[in-house]
Amino acid sequence: MIRTRANKRAGWVAGLFRTGDGGFETAPVASLDLGFDGIAGDRHGGITRRSGGREPWYPRGTEIRNERQLSLLAADELAEAAARLDVAEIRPEWIGGNLLVEGIVDLSWLPPRTILMFSGGVTLRIDGDNGPCRLSGRAVAGRYEGRDDIELGFVTAARHRRGLVAWVEKPSRIVIGEPFEARVPEQWIYG
Repeated sequence: MIRTRANKRAGWVAGLFRTGDGGFETAPVASLDLGFDGIAGDRHGGITRRSGGREPWYPRGTEIRNERQLSLLAADELAEAAARLDVAEIRPEWIGGNLLVEGIVDLSWLPPRTILMFSGGVTLRIDGDNGPCRLSGRAVAGRYEGRDDIELGFVTAARHRRGLVAWVEKPSRIVIGEPFEARVPEQWIYG
């Protein structure tokens, strides 16, 4: 077994986004009001959700706890994925992001159970990394004419760079520029 000590890291909110019409892509907003159900009216909001391809142990459509209320992304990781695809950029809103954060190195590698404590009162609990999918790849490919390779290429290029999914542990409002502290728990690596 390998043990790593608990630690804290500082970051800040660089962008906020939400769905508007029930679609996959998000649009920029100045603030997000978060409840225990996530972002009210957002595509990924709700206390529960329906299972899909990420949960092959359940029949599709089984009602389960929604640990995917929010999608967190990092600008440096998006830039790295874009470079791997040889495209100018990947914007958070293209791939359904809700929070763009900065200041946390290797955001996508933060472990489950990490708590993000925002200065305005919100606390988010990290469930884990957000595995890249073809739907996101298709959204990126739609911005680059003639690049049909991006839809599937995104899955490889964004692996461990697609950010994290989280759920609301303590509701309140998040605003752009707001600082937060990531509290990374002590870990015992099983293996």
